[in-house]
Order: sequence, then C-alpha cells, then structure tokens
Amino acid sequence: MDTVGRPPTVADVLALPVLAAGQPQVVTGGAQLDRPVRWVHITELTDPASFLKGGELVLTTGMPLPEEPAGVRRYVDELADIGAAALVIELVRRYHRPPDALVHACKARALPLVTLAKDVNFLEVTQVVHALLLGNQADAMRRTQRIHEAFTALTLRGAGPEDVVRTAAEMSGRTVVLENLVHQALICEPSGSTMEEALTGWEERSRATGPGDRTTMSGPEGWLTAPVEYQGERWGRVAMLPAGADGPAFGPQDITVLERTAMALTVARLIHPMPWERTAHRNALRDLVEQRHRSAEDARARCAALGLPADRSRFVAILVDLHPGDEGSEPETRLFQELRTAGTPAIVGALAPDRIGVLLALRPSQPWHPIAEGLYGIARGMAPQAVVSVGSEVADLSHTARSFREAARVAEATPLGQPLPPDRSFHELSDIGLRRLLYALREDTRIQGYAERQLGRLIDHDSQHGTDLQTTLRHYLEAAGNKTTAARRGGLSRETMYQRLRTIERLLDRNLESGEQRTELHVALTALDVLRAH
Repeated sequence: MDTVGRPPTVADVLALPVLAAGQPQVVTGGAQLDRPVRWVHITELTDPASFLKGGELVLTTGMPLPEEPAGVRRYVDELADIGAAALVIELVRRYHRPPDALVHACKARALPLVTLAKDVNFLEVTQVVHALLLGNQADAMRRTQRIHEAFTALTLRGAGPEDVVRTAAEMSGRTVVLENLVHQALICEPSGSTMEEALTGWEERSRATGPGDRTTMSGPEGWLTAPVEYQGERWGRVAMLPAGADGPAFGPQDITVLERTAMALTVARLIHPMPWERTAHRNALRDLVEQRHRSAEDARARCAALGLPADRSRFVAILVDLHPGDEGSEPETRLFQELRTAGTPAIVGALAPDRIGVLLALRPSQPWHPIAEGLYGIARGMAPQAVVSVGSEVADLSHTARSFREAARVAEATPLGQPLPPDRSFHELSDIGLRRLLYALREDTRIQGYAERQLGRLIDHDSQHGTDLQTTLRHYLEAAGNKTTAARRGGLSRETMYQRLRTIERLLDRNLESGEQRTELHVALTALDVLRAH
C-alpha cells in the first residue's frame, strides 16, 4: 500500500493485515472505497456522530444499533451527514449477518458498509491506522518544507519562468502550463504526456475552465489553476493538468506546489523585463528552426497554443538582419505588432543577437510578398541598412526548418550594402548568383586556396614587375574571349593584347582558348574580388 503524499483510503485501511484478518466484506458503497480516512473511531453509542468531525472509519460490534428500522435509518443518516468514511461492523457478538434495515439505510446514503466475519482487536486497528496517519502527516510536513525551500531558492537566484514551471512539473509529476490572459500557452512542461496531448485545442479547453481568482480545481477536465499577477493586476495563470482518468487525484502537496509556483512566477515577472510572450515566441521559433520537437504533432500543438494556425496550408520563413546593437525586445515587438495589426498570424523571435526570425502562416490565396515588403519598411526604420531574406514556401509546419535554412543561405550571401533587386526590397534564393555564392563561402579555406592556386603566379608577377595583367585577364574574360572587345575595353592595341594574353597563358600554364579553363579563371578572379572586398 502506497499512501505517500495522501491520506489512506477506506480500501487502503481494509487491506491492512490487522483488518484483513477479520475477513472484511464490502456490503454497500463499493464505489466509495476511495474515500480518505482521516481517523478511526470505536463506538458503541447510539449517537456516535456527535463525537465525529468527518472522514472517520467507524468501528462497532453492532451492540448499540436500534431494533426498529427508523432508529437504524437515523443512526446511518447521522453518520452520512457528518461525512464518516465508512461503517465497519463486527458479525461476532450480536449479529451474524448484517441487518436488512442497516444494509438498506447505508445503500440509500452511499455509505460504505463493511462486515467482519472474525473477531478483530479494534484498539490495535486504531493504533496501526493512527500511526500511519501521523507518519503521513510528518512526511507531508517534510515534503511541504522541501517545496517551500525549492521555490524560495528559485526566487533568490532570480530564476526565469521556464525554470519555475519546470520545477513545478518535476515536483508534482504532472503537466504544468503557464498561459496569459488571452489563453495562449507560453510555457508547457509535459509530465507523463506529450506536448501534443497537453496543448491540442488549448484555447478552447482553457476557456471552458473558469477564470478563478484563487487556487482552485475547475472545468470539465478538472484542472488545478492559480492566478499569476503583475504589479497588482492579474496577468495570467498557471495550470496543473490531471494525470488522466486513472491517475491520482490532486492532493494538498499539489496545491502547495501550484501556489508556490504562482508566487515565484509573480516575482519572476517583476525581475525579468522581457515580455514573456516574446520569450515564448523565441523559444518556439528556435525549436522549429533547430528541429528540437519530439514530433511534428508536438510542434503543431505548441504553435497553435501560441496563436499560430498550425493547420494552414502555407508557411514562409523570413529573416530580418539588423545592425549590431539593435538587439532587444523592441524590434521583435514592433514587427509582431505590425503583423498582428495586419491580421497576419506569425511567430516572431530573435534567432541571434542581430537577427529576427518571422514565421508566417498564410491562407491558401494570401500573398506573402506585400508582407515581406512591409517588414522591410519597419526594419529599415529601425536600422537603415537592414536586410530582409525570405525562404521558399512550405506546405507543412514540420518543413519550416527548410524554409529558414534557405532564408539563412540568402542572408549569408547578402553583403552589407548589397543593392536590392529592382522590383522588391527583400532577397530570396533566386537572387544568389556566382558572386554572392562566393561571398557566402568566403571564409572557406577551399575557396581561398582555389583562388590562390589559379591566380597566385599572375599576382606575384604583377607585384614584382609593376604590371597589371590581372586587369587584362579580367577584360578578356568579361568579353567572353573576344580579343578585340577586350583590347578596346583596356585601351590597348590588338598586338599588345595578344602579347599580354600569351604572357598570362605562360605564367598560369593555361589555354585561354578553352571555355572550361576560362570559366575556372573567371570563378577564381571573382572569388579574389570577393575576398579582397571583405
């Protein structure tokens, strides 16, 4: 019998060896055997209820029971009215079977009636059960003390809301969720369930649970909730979810954990100035980008609980890169508010100190280009050289990581000051040509080594002899191998151009008539330009 953290039930007590020896038989109230037993009372009085407070397991030999049925009903009514846990009658002295009047009365009042076929030492029963109750009380006091110490330590070290909610879930063994006033689940710590099970249909389920101005259990699912305040006003609430139909009911320890959680969150809300909605968006977005969700269903449930329609058919990732020093919650907040004003569902969060990620959830016919243009306008107002990079559309939330990777590749290939395309103010994959691709790979030593192997001897020759054969090669390659055009661009005679090209071929051991070799040199020269410029 495991009664840790709760008082023993009628069923627990009947299973104790000291009572099991009496061969207990449940006559009525079998469905009420989960009633908690808070004390054991031996009585041979006709009015035992006057000495009870509720929750007692009443032991009797049956000697005081009235003969007439009306007296039996009155006896049972008094026990039921006071909230007795059960009536246990010994069938040894006065009775050898329970009186019909007693059975009918107990059944009518749903009072568990248990008979004992053999003699039992009632005093020993009280000693065993009371020792169990007192031991549980001492254990409960120690657990309560540990709860207070744990949350006090969190508060003293300035723990954030994630740590507080995680501690609550660990100490209670139950799922704990922090939500704001509009029923968005900002933090969820599942325990014994998945994110999908905890958060699916969150807003609807949460609204069905009464608001509650104090710690209370309410709603069709029986949530245990406590309000969280900020500067004297209600900010949101923290909810502890039941462990399922077959799980244990909430006990005093759960209430203590939730109340201390709410207090710690109230303090944390004062300590941490960053709006928790922004933190929730950041964490959700980073988990999507880094694919840290346990399943696609978990990701959808979490995003839906934050207000993003996860069942939309189109999603687009956008990156907004700002100047160093523009980090903080203000850019995120301004971008999110603009999207919300426009009626565009999105998750917005910082992915790096100077980079804000935006995930758009679009209706089937909704264009995203105007949205990206609008984001650029806001970003440029905060940072004049802001860059907006867009990934491709994806048809499922689980594929958004790919869209973010593409947007990141575009951003990596976009130098500061890169001219915008003529028809728009954002960049996308189709804009990445050779030069911008090499710019993205500029720190790769293989690119650096390639440029040096292809052009190193030509660069050394120019340096040692004061020539400028690199420019001649550039004119020739840009003219697609047309010597006349190259000579005109370089202001050279055709004979001088031919002579210089022969020198270049000799130095580089290359045949400039070869289209493939010209391409190799053109790539190397472009890489060199990128490396020198950056």
